[in-house]
Amino acid sequence: MSAGEDQTTPALPARALDTTAENPWPVRLLSSKIADYVARMAPVWVEGQVVQLNRRPGSGIAFLTLRDTDADMSLPVSMPAGVLAAATTSVQEGAHVVVHAKPVFWTKRGTLQLNADAVRAIGVGELLARIEHLKRVLAAEGLFDADRKVALPFLPRVVGLVCGRESKAEHDVVVNAQARWPQVEFVIREVAVQGVGAVAQVSAAIAELDARPDVEVIVVARGGGAVEDLLPFSNETLVRAAAACRTPLVSAIGHETDTPLLDLVADYRASTPTDAAKRIVPDVGEERARLAQARGRMRAALTHRVVRERAGLDALRSRPVLARPTTLVDVREHDVHRARDTARHALDLLLSRAAGQTERLAAQVRALSPAATLERGYAVVQRGDGAVVRDPSEVAAGDPLRVRVARGELRAAVQAEA
Repeated sequence: MSAGEDQTTPALPARALDTTAENPWPVRLLSSKIADYVARMAPVWVEGQVVQLNRRPGSGIAFLTLRDTDADMSLPVSMPAGVLAAATTSVQEGAHVVVHAKPVFWTKRGTLQLNADAVRAIGVGELLARIEHLKRVLAAEGLFDADRKVALPFLPRVVGLVCGRESKAEHDVVVNAQARWPQVEFVIREVAVQGVGAVAQVSAAIAELDARPDVEVIVVARGGGAVEDLLPFSNETLVRAAAACRTPLVSAIGHETDTPLLDLVADYRASTPTDAAKRIVPDVGEERARLAQARGRMRAALTHRVVRERAGLDALRSRPVLARPTTLVDVREHDVHRARDTARHALDLLLSRAAGQTERLAAQVRALSPAATLERGYAVVQRGDGAVVRDPSEVAAGDPLRVRVARGELRAAVQAEA
């Protein structure tokens, strides 16, 4: 093998999977293979928003940048100037379009480009139809349900405000709110409220304010405008960012007749920025008037109660029982004396009758008593065992006897039978 053959460069791998650190692909080969792969792709319809449009006078080619409406991503597009001029609706920067294009990869720059042969602006009617479809999808997910909405605080100390830069909406919210309640503070985030960056900037501002613990309510405000200008506030990414917000959210987009999807997911929908200012803080003048009315009602109620109780006390004092408190006692004392006299008379009568009856019974007892018989000279003869002797045969000679007379008794003994 010759020396020249020893220095021969190794063959490059045919597939990306076969590359190694020792045998890699050069950039030119990778770019070439990407270009070959892209070249095999069929033409495709692509939707996006025109953010840059370059029509060079005298040039047969027009250039524009097509940006995704939901993500920070874009592609350059080139097309014949006649194709752009032949569009049924004039294509301007900010317009939503669909282009029919063939992807092309430029190997020297390493960039992807679309070569378009047709362009069509998406009309307002089609955009509204898409919003209506998205509205049904989000409603089916429950993002618009009333039970998800959070009540706004009565008097927030700090209010977060998302609005356009130096916009009238900011002026309307801040000036009217501070006129109603001067102590309210605002944390303001000025962002794009229409155009390419509106969705990303408004969503980021909502998330930032929601993360602040001192912000008690968030207002997203924008003045009126054409339907196309309000499209970012019906964007799915922005609507879902608002739905994920834990801080009470007020939507004040457009005029009263405008209803972007943000209005439906917000906790409160204000018809205008001025209406939002009236809703987030109370009117200090009205609150003072209500306090004055409440104090007046309380004072009147208390005065009426005092007057009524005083009249009741006067009526009670005018009663005889209170004018001469001893009246009841005097009446009861008379009743007690009368009852006492009646009881005493009744008791005397009972005692008198009982005394007479006792005397009659005593006379009867005395008349029937054996002692009365003894008083007349009779005697009672008893044997030693106490038995009364009624017949001489009941005793024998020598038996001891007791002879009871009216004044005592005598001892005797039986001498002989008669």
